[in-house]
Amino acid sequence: MMPHTFPEVKGTSLDRKIFHLPRDFEGKLNIVFLAFQREQQLAVNTWLPTADLLENVHPEIRYYELPTISRMNPFTRWFINTGMRSGIKDPKSRSKTITLYLDKDSFRQNLAIPGEDDIHILLLDKQGNVVWRSQGPCDAEKARLLSDAVKNLLQV
Repeated sequence: MMPHTFPEVKGTSLDRKIFHLPRDFEGKLNIVFLAFQREQQLAVNTWLPTADLLENVHPEIRYYELPTISRMNPFTRWFINTGMRSGIKDPKSRSKTITLYLDKDSFRQNLAIPGEDDIHILLLDKQGNVVWRSQGPCDAEKARLLSDAVKNLLQV
């Protein structure tokens, strides 16, 4: 089966930096948390301790939260981004949260994500190829599998 590659998309972080993804992902390996609904932030939050740990232990790792929202008019996007900014005060979290306004069906299809009922976690190489994936809240087994994948890919 052909590996999936993160599609070329443009997004803006909550600290107002424009990203052209996957090109602007900064790590040798990048952990990406895709959330499709506001309430899924709670599931994303279960992964953040593991992602922080991996990023601290392996300088080649970066992680990003990508709220994935349908295309909207500029005012609505401003309203949503302002609301997220007010809810996320931490500068590090703001710089790692990149909102994507796009055709969600096409985006999901490119990444073989069947629906929006759960968050999806992707581990991407520098070229944006999906080298590992999971979905749903983090648990000890998923954290171990992600950590093992990182170690194997970095050969540590």
